[in-house]
Amino acid sequence: MEQLIGAAGPASIKDTSSATFVADVIEASKTTPIIVDFWAPWCGPCKTLGPMLERAVKGTNGAVRMVKLDIDKNPELAQQMRIQSIPMVYAFVDGRPVDGFQGAVPESQIKSFVQRLVAAKKGGGSPLEEALEVAKTALAEGDLATAQDIYQQVLKHDPENLTSFVGLVRCALAGGDIEGAKTLADQIPTAEAKNAEVVSLRAAIELAEQAEKASGAFSEYQDRLAKDENDQEARIGYANALFASGDRDGAVDQLLKSVKMDRTWNDQAARKQLVKLFEAIGMTDPLTVSARKRLSSILFS
Repeated sequence: MEQLIGAAGPASIKDTSSATFVADVIEASKTTPIIVDFWAPWCGPCKTLGPMLERAVKGTNGAVRMVKLDIDKNPELAQQMRIQSIPMVYAFVDGRPVDGFQGAVPESQIKSFVQRLVAAKKGGGSPLEEALEVAKTALAEGDLATAQDIYQQVLKHDPENLTSFVGLVRCALAGGDIEGAKTLADQIPTAEAKNAEVVSLRAAIELAEQAEKASGAFSEYQDRLAKDENDQEARIGYANALFASGDRDGAVDQLLKSVKMDRTWNDQAARKQLVKLFEAIGMTDPLTVSARKRLSSILFS
């Protein structure tokens, strides 16, 4: 799968001038978004911003290109562009400026700036995005080896790619390696702790641990419920066992039944388990959307 995220070509970043600006920027941006970095050798912030811009552009693997213009060597063009202070960055799409910023900014803001241009690129996403989409499909289809290979490749090119971190953890969970999943999850930056994907991932790990413990007592829970359908502990355990077996709908049904029977049992354990399951599945998943409506009708009936 290496070709999906191959290195950017040599033309991704280049110097331009007043003589070549039209070709390098105006015309070139009609096919590929172009970032223009206005700088000068004496500009301290430019020396910090420039490398960060270059890393972000290289990370798009050709979906976005960048040109650097030394305003000391091209004062007329800088004046025409009304460049009054540097560093100054403009983004061109279809021959015209569409975005920009002035001064040194955090790398996270630069990445966001570049990714907006990737989204604006005509004809689809970048090779990196395409690779992640292939990995996502492979994971969904159970092809864990392919998904893991792509996610690992992406991390070689972009060590902070959150999607790949999450993908690798989900591969480990899908393969039954809960400890491996926990180890990988611990490598996710703490700054991303509140990210929806990370919250969902943590919930999935916790559910996997609970499900692993419950799966061995599958028959026991069934027998207990056959004798006493009001056995809330057995019903929640049975729900976890169903989830472990891959029966998400069955797990949801059991937890909803538990809430309907006694929503306050053990400090609302069934409702809290449902919320955890929603987080693990994803809040936009059709099962979650449907189950939340059913839960609301129970709670407010």
